[in-house]
Amino acid sequence: MRSDLRGRWGKGGVVLALCVTAGAVQAQSSVSLYGLADAFAGMVRTPGAAGNAWQVRSGGLTTSYWGMSGSEDLGDGVKALFTLESFYRINGGQTGSFDGQSFFGRRAFVGLSGYFGQLTLGRNDSLLFVSTLLFNPFGNSFVFSPIVVHTFLGSAMGAASVQSDTAIDDSIVYQTPEVGGLSGALLYSNAGVAGHAGQANYSANALYFAGPFSATAAVQSLHTASLFLNGATEQTAWLVGGAYRIHAVKLYFQYERVDNNSEVTDDTVQVGASAQVGTGSVLLSWAGTRRRPAEGSDMHWSTVALGYDYPLSTRTDVYAAWRYDTMSSVSSGNSVGAGIRMKF
Repeated sequence: MRSDLRGRWGKGGVVLALCVTAGAVQAQSSVSLYGLADAFAGMVRTPGAAGNAWQVRSGGLTTSYWGMSGSEDLGDGVKALFTLESFYRINGGQTGSFDGQSFFGRRAFVGLSGYFGQLTLGRNDSLLFVSTLLFNPFGNSFVFSPIVVHTFLGSAMGAASVQSDTAIDDSIVYQTPEVGGLSGALLYSNAGVAGHAGQANYSANALYFAGPFSATAAVQSLHTASLFLNGATEQTAWLVGGAYRIHAVKLYFQYERVDNNSEVTDDTVQVGASAQVGTGSVLLSWAGTRRRPAEGSDMHWSTVALGYDYPLSTRTDVYAAWRYDTMSSVSSGNSVGAGIRMKF
């Protein structure tokens, strides 16, 4: 009888200990599911397009996405972390922001963070893209942000200025701790092809946020052959940007230069402003690009965008925007849309 009681108490003690341990581990780790849904109705006509088409589209101000991330406290201020995020097109329910994009195409990484900063491995954000989206009034909009459209989308001029995606595969990123509003990051990636060390890519950026003034500088050097759609095999891009807030108005500026070893060079300037009007915001931005090809005359592309964003709550806003494009030797483009964006 004593032996039986001792056995039952022993098993119960083990179960109790496991429950306590599981509770402690659960208290030190967390996983969250989140995302954003953005859809708009309107017309998008790019320079040189044949005609207009009214449509419902996904991602007017922000590309729709969902994701999950988690962290575990390892002690001494160090955490293990992961993030998996996927784009989707809410107008048709397809995965990815375009056909053929990887499932977790927005970002996918695992890493460590602590007093030393943060180190992540996987598909990390392009540091040049981060600096681009933070210093223009339309953020990361691939429909209405002139600087994003000029930098990352192909056009009637040819391939996009910058040949990387918004995130870079097979990459390692180190982010420094923030000191006095200043932080920096370094990225290295490799194509993963044995014996082809020259296929590696490098980038870095610095960010400064303190008071009404903020600034950034970024550089990116690409050598992975599969990235290029413009006849080049190497590309170097650098960007500087700044912003200054004056009461309810915030002013933006960016300059970007992209050099290719195919002797194609792009220079792009962006100026913009956002102003709080009541509870909403008026957004205004202009970008101009001059492309100097290896042969022939220079090409010019100019885009202006005007928008209004009105919050319905802390998670939901409605917006309307207009974009007008002019480009050398082709017809102008005229785009307009109104939509709703909701975070979850």
